[in-house]
Amino acid sequence: MSLLPPVAADTATTTIVIYSGGMDSFTVLHRALREGLTVHALSFDYGQRHARELDTARQVCASLGLPHQVVDIRAMHGLIDNSALTDPDQAMPKGDYGADNLRATVVPNRNMILLSLAIAKAVNIGAERVDYGAHGGDHVLYPDCRPEFVEAMNHVAGIANFEPVELHAPYLTASKADILRDGLAMGLDYRHTWTCYEGRELACGVCGSCRERLAAFAANGVTDPLAYSEDSAVGQH
Repeated sequence: MSLLPPVAADTATTTIVIYSGGMDSFTVLHRALREGLTVHALSFDYGQRHARELDTARQVCASLGLPHQVVDIRAMHGLIDNSALTDPDQAMPKGDYGADNLRATVVPNRNMILLSLAIAKAVNIGAERVDYGAHGGDHVLYPDCRPEFVEAMNHVAGIANFEPVELHAPYLTASKADILRDGLAMGLDYRHTWTCYEGRELACGVCGSCRERLAAFAANGVTDPLAYSEDSAVGQH
């Protein structure tokens, strides 16, 4: 069953979509378009380990003719560099998602920072909403993807400016497989996304992000269209 609501379910007309270039935000972006909203995509360069997702985001937005801003906040890299996602000298943990093996991928306070900037953008252009792709699979590892964080941040977004902004996380209690199911129902082509923690030519297939993605495709009975490294131990399930 699709998780998509009726098209006219929201009173907002314009939204800022935090768009990383990954499959979750790719689905959120298209879901907002399906709702009939005017979408402004917003991406952030905070000194990630690689720029493959940002390059993918640029290409998708250009193909859709969407306004897209990539904000350079690399000056803050020294504040958040104690993470495998921001420090290329750290070994990237492999294996399935879990607090025991992927804690090294937590970027301190990332979503609060990005959401604050997105809310500012919304107020600046008169957008009523900010969308981002937090989902149920992230709850075990990332505190700033949990419902209590989103609820509190949504409250702050309503009082931080004279113009209240709604924080919208449509997949907050859904799984990665649920998100993919919605995207497939919309006819989305996930070869136009990048999920791998590594920035190589081909996805590695063994990092936690790749494994979660592959599991979502397997749960939906379809093959991931993204190319994976031939020496991947995971492959296409």
